Amino acid sequence: MKSQPAQRQGTQRQETRRRWLRPLQLSLLTLAALCGGGYYALSASNGQGGGSNVVLSGSLPNFTLLLAGRDVIYCYYHQPCKDQNQRKGVIQTANTDTLMLVKVQGKRVSVLSIPRDTNVGDFDPKKSAAEQKVNGKYWDGGPQALVSAVETITGERVDNYLIVRTEEAARVIDALGGLDVNVPAGGIEWIDKAAGVNLKLAAGPHHLEGQEAVWYLRVRKGFGDDYGRIDHQKQALSQLASKLTTPGGLSAVPTILSVMNGVETNLDPTLLTTVQPVLSQFKLSFATLPTDTIRRSFNLAVNREELAKVWGNSLKAEPSSAVTILLEDASGASLGPPMVDALHAAGYPNVRLSTLPKIGERSQVFTQSDVETAQNIADQLNLPRLQGERFPVAAGQIGVLLGGDAPQLFAALNHFTPAASSPAP
Repeated sequence: MKSQPAQRQGTQRQETRRRWLRPLQLSLLTLAALCGGGYYALSASNGQGGGSNVVLSGSLPNFTLLLAGRDVIYCYYHQPCKDQNQRKGVIQTANTDTLMLVKVQGKRVSVLSIPRDTNVGDFDPKKSAAEQKVNGKYWDGGPQALVSAVETITGERVDNYLIVRTEEAARVIDALGGLDVNVPAGGIEWIDKAAGVNLKLAAGPHHLEGQEAVWYLRVRKGFGDDYGRIDHQKQALSQLASKLTTPGGLSAVPTILSVMNGVETNLDPTLLTTVQPVLSQFKLSFATLPTDTIRRSFNLAVNREELAKVWGNSLKAEPSSAVTILLEDASGASLGPPMVDALHAAGYPNVRLSTLPKIGERSQVFTQSDVETAQNIADQLNLPRLQGERFPVAAGQIGVLLGGDAPQLFAALNHFTPAASSPAP
């Protein structure tokens, strides 16, 4: 029997060998699921049909949906198996490295990202670390095993599941008009000839089409680590999901739904009804499952106490006006000064303004730990709230980004003058 150090070293070598095999998935699968599957689920929200557990509250749905991105199965080096459902003769199994639990409660949509290395239940040192990770449960026992694992981790009932693959992710992004991003200082360069990747982006704003967007959302360089990558994926998903409410986004729905044809789901595909009139009413919030490291393992243990602070109905603390708001005006319309006045009038005296070059990213509120106050500000501004582990804010700080959509969202600020606002303390 191998010793624990030898076993860990073997696991490390195995992970290293598999990195070149890992397909371009991560957030792109989630995007396909969030945009396509989310629409799919909401379209089935009349509560009829078999399998789906969507419940209506008035005219709006209440349900949870597990979105999972399934790896491509490889039979040889850089050669996917012809039969993506085969279980023998493979060198990379169909793990689900991208996992998001979506909770829809009326108009509020909360999305929880679950790291792939999260341990299911208590860690057992007598078992291999890999077999205890959530990302392997789908391969071990199918969708129901994955659902059970996520329920164990989060303590949430999972009503519906939707398992999607990678190959149509670029089509989804192209259908939604591409992705606007702001590349961090130092730029990004990722070249992998064997995998066909050639991504070179200088620092600053860029508009990316499908394939480049796929590469961008997978790369870690410039974002620190996996948590940093998850955070910038949330920003991208928030932007792309918001496009569904635009005329161009709504016209993309048939393409997005066509991507969903091969998914595994317990939702009834015949229950397609129109939810376009209510799409703009949904308020998005994103969070990352809080975890702690497990000694002598690469696995992560869920931190339930911290989870209660960032997820769904479990938010307990009262919002505080004592936070410092870091306001970033990248709208290109000089909306920063009147927004400062508006925030002062709303009871937030501590606002620091910085003016940035105009970008196409969507306006948003972001935080690391002050989730309750961030949610309150997001609700007041009618913006999505993003919680993450690597956003550039400290405890007691909340970021507000005014992006390319701000001139339309906050047109009234043009008429908001300091004389009309309450004096700041």
